Amino acid sequence: MLAEERQQMILAMLEEKGIVRLQDICESVECSESSARRDLQVLEEKGLLLRFHGGAKLKHSLQQELDMSGKFSKNTQQKSGIAKLAASLVQDGDVIYLDAGTSTLAMISFLHAGKNLVVVTNGVMHASALADQNIRTILVGGELKNTTKAIIGVETVKKLQQYRFDKVFLGMNGVHLQYGYTTPDPDEAAVKQTAIAQGERAYVLVDESKFDQISFVKVAEIADAAIITNKLPRQVLDQYSNQTNIQEVSI
Repeated sequence: MLAEERQQMILAMLEEKGIVRLQDICESVECSESSARRDLQVLEEKGLLLRFHGGAKLKHSLQQELDMSGKFSKNTQQKSGIAKLAASLVQDGDVIYLDAGTSTLAMISFLHAGKNLVVVTNGVMHASALADQNIRTILVGGELKNTTKAIIGVETVKKLQQYRFDKVFLGMNGVHLQYGYTTPDPDEAAVKQTAIAQGERAYVLVDESKFDQISFVKVAEIADAAIITNKLPRQVLDQYSNQTNIQEVSI
């Protein structure tokens, strides 16, 4: 097979999956690792992908994270419905964790101070909105990520390890049967992983556009959290329901 043909096949794999491993390339295009590495180098020099140790990812994909304003403008109707359903799961006296995503931010307007809640969050915008709702709020410390207004880093992880949560609510950039829940930022992934570990139950809030997508860093297996989403195609629902509980909201 010519190098140009291999490279086209690699790009097709990336368009489908968002990320490819070197081993997968070798098996799919039947070439050596050295040939696959050369192909990835050529494609990176053309600006078509980004290499990392053991594989490559699309240059323009889920790995490039939007800022909060950009995220707010995407799938707003779906997010509102998902957020309302997620908020309905919160019970009187719960201690919950909300991570710094737009889906979890949308939950706050559906929460009520009368439920005697304690909410821990790493989202600066979330803390402000919770305070406006007169809900007891703990904002964890650490480094502020300018784009998403999330608090991240080693100190954040250490602080979260001191808490236990009845319920944990998280956003994700990718949901994939093989690669699990993924996100672009290693620091945010570490915070999400810690929150899941400290929770009795974890819920991932995503719309259908995130399914079968892969971002850069794995957070957890699909079975590690239930999914709250909008109405899914039957085939997708059947596939993912084999690994975790899925709650759909009709929008």
